[in-house]
Amino acid sequence: MPEKIIKRDGRVVNFDQERIINAIFKAAQAVGGADRRVASNLSQQVVNIINETFRDRFPSVEEVQDIVEKVLIENGHAKTAKAYILYRKQHEELRNFQHLLLNAEKMFQEYLGGEDWRINENSNMNYSLQGLNNHIISAVTSKYWLEKVYPEEIREAHRQGDFHIHDLGLLAPYCCGWDLADLLENGFSGVSQKVESGPPKHFRTALGQIVNFFYTMQGEAAGAQALANFDTYLAPFIRYDDMSYREVKQAMQEFIFNLNVPTRVGFQTPFVNITMDVTVSPVLKDQPVMIGGEIKKETYGEFQKEMDMLNQAFCEVMMEGDARGRIFTFPIPTYNITPDFGWDSPMVERIIEMTSRYGIPYFANFINSDLSPEDVRSMCCRLRLDNRELRRRGGGLFGANPLTGSIGVVTINIPRLGYLSRDESDFFARLRKLMEMARNSLLIKRNVLEKMTEQGLYPYSRHYLRSVKERFDGYWFNHFNTIGLVGMNEGLLNFFGRDICSEEGRVFALKVLDFMRDLLLEFQTESDQLFNLEATPAEGTAYRLA
Repeated sequence: MPEKIIKRDGRVVNFDQERIINAIFKAAQAVGGADRRVASNLSQQVVNIINETFRDRFPSVEEVQDIVEKVLIENGHAKTAKAYILYRKQHEELRNFQHLLLNAEKMFQEYLGGEDWRINENSNMNYSLQGLNNHIISAVTSKYWLEKVYPEEIREAHRQGDFHIHDLGLLAPYCCGWDLADLLENGFSGVSQKVESGPPKHFRTALGQIVNFFYTMQGEAAGAQALANFDTYLAPFIRYDDMSYREVKQAMQEFIFNLNVPTRVGFQTPFVNITMDVTVSPVLKDQPVMIGGEIKKETYGEFQKEMDMLNQAFCEVMMEGDARGRIFTFPIPTYNITPDFGWDSPMVERIIEMTSRYGIPYFANFINSDLSPEDVRSMCCRLRLDNRELRRRGGGLFGANPLTGSIGVVTINIPRLGYLSRDESDFFARLRKLMEMARNSLLIKRNVLEKMTEQGLYPYSRHYLRSVKERFDGYWFNHFNTIGLVGMNEGLLNFFGRDICSEEGRVFALKVLDFMRDLLLEFQTESDQLFNLEATPAEGTAYRLA
């Protein structure tokens, strides 16, 4: 008989055959068995196998239980084996529940003492009561994803730091871009027993509905909420309301102040990105404008003056800040730099002044690019999505084009990869394996989100993605699966001792990015799902992986 056994917590204790007899007999009793001697005989078979198998080391509890199942099945006790498997599962769940209870006090202390890296995972979240509540529920949700949804291979890759699965604390998609035209045409509505608004007829009303829209939609996603063509769509309201510049600026001030109220989980402000066209988008230039849900005779191309008023007011309010002169975090504007960008125009000077003072905007560079602004939707920190992929699959312009985003992000730990790899061949073999696991985790999450959306867990998303569902039989069909990377410079240092500034490092970094891009295209072809590569903003991820 073996002398010792390794417990689940790593302790080595004396082996007790009586515990095996008791476990087998309890399982037998559950299906009508009453002869303890049979359990004793079976336990001896278990001990014999242990003696033969574990001559050089002690067995673990899990390994012994696996042998018990094998012995029961091989001896024709299928019902007892099934009861024993159920017994193991119940005890596992009980242990997990007890572990969660024991950890509750620890989680409180970690948050209150600022001891857990997760507290700083999101740079927009402050230390607060809501932050504490979010910290606790995030731990429970994370456990659900890792223990109940993802298979062991993916779970262990995350826990060991091979990659990082983002936003495990929320049962939700990552970031979402919405259709401002839909909101202006139909108003903020769509969920039964909730207050509904008709199509806005005035500039202030439209801005108010957008604020309420963002407040609501950020509760159904982990990351950013985005709207494109913001100034193009809203400019006509300014003329129809016969507004002066002072009135426009006051309305924009109300809009920006309201967006920066901490209404989001964890005492955050909603993460909002708006794309400003500055000059009328060619796609919308000849389209008739929409006011109060009605089509008017003018086209959007006739409202450049009002667009300038809106953009100037936005820049001035952002530069002035709040009552204490503090910078506004949101909305983050994205400006598209094209060959015909009006660098010398007064409007662009205001944008550059705002940028030089606070670094607020994002700029999307389309000079010497095969993309155009109509091809891209900016979502959040470093995520841009290629809408040409949507058009290739039939989600073209004037259809579901704005209704895109990302269902989730998995970030590959490049420094660890560089440290473990023996040579270049081994490096890329390991990278492929990690990316395949990342792909699998994202496809699993996509299936979960589709099921939960169908069941009504995200009622507003279900409403605003209804056209995608009708056309493609999937609410999140136009949303990408995002795989990111972090630590390329450190990965190069670990791999061959030279950083990304060296010629060898630069060439290899580009080779890695090309490899990842090509593999994502392969994933996309195989799964008929959209994939993209992101330079992950890793405030907390980098700390955890380090």
